[in-house]
Formats: sequence, C-alpha cells, structure tokens
Amino acid sequence: MYVASTRRTKTAPPVDGPRAGRVSTTVVLLGTVSLLTDISSEMVTAFLPVYVIFNLQMSYLQLGVLDGIYTGATAVLRLVGGHISDKVSRHKAVAVAGYGLSAVTKLVFPSVGASSAGLGGVLAVDRAGKGLRTAPRDALISLVTPVDQLGKAFGVHRTMDTIGALIGPLATYAVLNWLSTRPGPIFMISFCFAALGVIVLVFFVRQPRLERVPGKVVTLRATLDLLRNRGMRRTTIAAGLLGLATISDVFVFVVLQRVSGVSPTLLALMPVGTALTFLLAATPLGRLADRVGRWPMFFAGHVVLFVVYLLLLGPFSGLALVIVTVTLHGLFYAATDGVLMAHGATLVPEHLRAGGLSIVQTGQALARFASSIGFGLLLQSFAFSTAVLVAIATMATALVGVFLLIRPEVSR
Repeated sequence: MYVASTRRTKTAPPVDGPRAGRVSTTVVLLGTVSLLTDISSEMVTAFLPVYVIFNLQMSYLQLGVLDGIYTGATAVLRLVGGHISDKVSRHKAVAVAGYGLSAVTKLVFPSVGASSAGLGGVLAVDRAGKGLRTAPRDALISLVTPVDQLGKAFGVHRTMDTIGALIGPLATYAVLNWLSTRPGPIFMISFCFAALGVIVLVFFVRQPRLERVPGKVVTLRATLDLLRNRGMRRTTIAAGLLGLATISDVFVFVVLQRVSGVSPTLLALMPVGTALTFLLAATPLGRLADRVGRWPMFFAGHVVLFVVYLLLLGPFSGLALVIVTVTLHGLFYAATDGVLMAHGATLVPEHLRAGGLSIVQTGQALARFASSIGFGLLLQSFAFSTAVLVAIATMATALVGVFLLIRPEVSR
C-alpha cells in the first residue's frame, strides 16, 4: 500500500527530526542552502527582463523562449535526478551535483554576450542543475519529517528559500543603481552566493539512513508505474493543467509594469513584493494545509492567481496596483509551492520518494515551459490586454477542469 492510504497513521520522528513541534535540523540546513542559492538565482531572474528587453533589445517572443528554457529545462532532469537518488539512496550526493552545476554557470553568463542561442544554452544548463537537485532535496525533507507535519516542514523550507528570493532582486537593484549596469558584477556576486550554498550542503547536511525493504527494487519502470495510482495520476494531470495556465513571473511583472505605468527600473523590485508575501505566508499556510487539506490549499492558491490575472487588465493604475498584485502573487506561491510537494509525498513510498515527486514536478515544469513560449507569442502578436484575456480564460477553464477532476478525491 502507498503512504497515501495510511496517511493518518502516527509516524515516529526520525533521529534528527522534529521534537516538541520543531522541524528537523536537516530541513533548516536545506533551507539555508536554498536561501543562499535563491539569492544567486533570483539575482539573475530579476536582471533577465532588464537585460534581455532593454540591454539586448530582444523581442517578447525571444524573452518567452528564454524564460521557457529557464523553466522547462528542468523537466526531464527532474526525473533523472529523482530516479538516480532513489536508486543509489544518495539524495544528498545528487543534490550536490545539481547545485554545483548551477553555481558554475554564473561564471559563464558574461561570456555569451548578446547571443540569444548562447544565453539560452547557459540558462538551460543552469536549470538542468535545478532539475537534478529539486526532487532529491524535497525527498530529503519528506524523509526526515512525520507525515502530519509535511506542510509545516515544506512551509519552513520555502520560507527560508524565499528570504533568498527577497534578497536576490534587492542585490540586483543595488548593483544596477550603485555599482554598474554591466552584467559582469551581477553574475560574479551571484556565483559567490551559489558557491556558499554548495559548501553548506556538502559539509553540514546529512544523508538519512533508509531501511532496505525486501522485494522493493528501484527501477525507472517502478517509478513510472506510480502513475497507476489514481491519486498520483490525477495530481500529476491537475498540476500540469494548472501549470499550463500559469503565466511565468517575468511576464506578470512585465505586463504589470506596462499597465500600472510605473518606471521600468521597478521591474527589478517587483519580485521583492512577491517574495516578501511568500516569506510571511509560507509557514502559516503550510500549517493550515496540514489541517484543512493540502490539495484544497493548492487549488485555492490558483484561485488567487486568477485574481492576479484580472488585475493585469488594469482596473486601476500606479504603485497601488503594483502593491496589490505582487502581494496576491506572493500568496499564490505560499499556498502552492511547498504544499504541492507535501501533498505528493503522501502518495509515494519512501524508496521511490524522489522519483515520485519528480513526476509531479516534471509535468508542472513542462506545462510552464509551454505556457512561457505561448504567452510570449501572444504578447508579440497581440495587444497586452488581449494576451491577458486569453490567460484569464485559460486559467478559468483549467480551474473548472481540475475541480471536476479532483472533486471525487477525498485527499489531504
């Protein structure tokens, strides 16, 4: 039987696990790694629209392709990273490889200059590193956490991760305004933070010991066979449908800047508003998801995102629109990012945990890859308002479809 069928069973905490309501030391250390890494990656993310649109004078379609690569290049390697880490029972080692690969790419960015192919290639390698590390890292979190505290543990991790997401754009804004508008310093500082994250992971995070289960063989077929489980299959399909209807962050911020009429320099600060809300709400919403249900929380987060899209039509303008929109955008992430992995962890057995989580992640990443390219093409071909209306209609359709798909399931 899968873990999902016994989710109300009391589980003994792991050796370094939570005591008296505290999360595992491993969760905190992985949160530190993610914090440092997110400073690095969000410096690049915040700089990307300014760099591509204003420095390199690329089109919205080119930006969509690059952002799609940034999102979708993780897809297949999530499966690879998850399967390998389950196969060798060395989730930490695979995560180190992924974090290290992403760190090295920060040194390569300045050398590709204005080449869209070169920039896309480096972004693909950077995101390949993310693909390798994400499932093993989330598996580590789930393996050291009792089932009834998964939402809280992922919420704490995502809170720490988001501190980095908050600092990263601020660092980019500071460099652009006080140091240099050249890309070199941004990428070098980004590399330093990424390298620190790898050091913490290598020297401080421990690989939990897993008991060998007789007759349980870790193969790629066994991992893919998880989709035979109805709950796992419906979760993967639903996450993919909602991912297909999700506009990438870079386009949310680009459209928001246009409809609000604020200065283009505030593009680098818009992710800060999203990150700040995410930071404040991730842990409380994770705890709430443990009580009311993780999937209902995930669905509610996308309803909030639907409201964000309505605001992109510009019902009012100025800084007030920016503040309201990025706040709701942050609530969307707080209600969905870690919550989906907490839900997914209840659907797969321990010996296939990383691979199982990677299936859900891969479906979502591929959908968002298609969404980025599609919305970039819309912006290139039609007025902003038309593109946003299409996004609103797509999200509304996805919400109805997912509601009908998941409604028969009574799942936490």
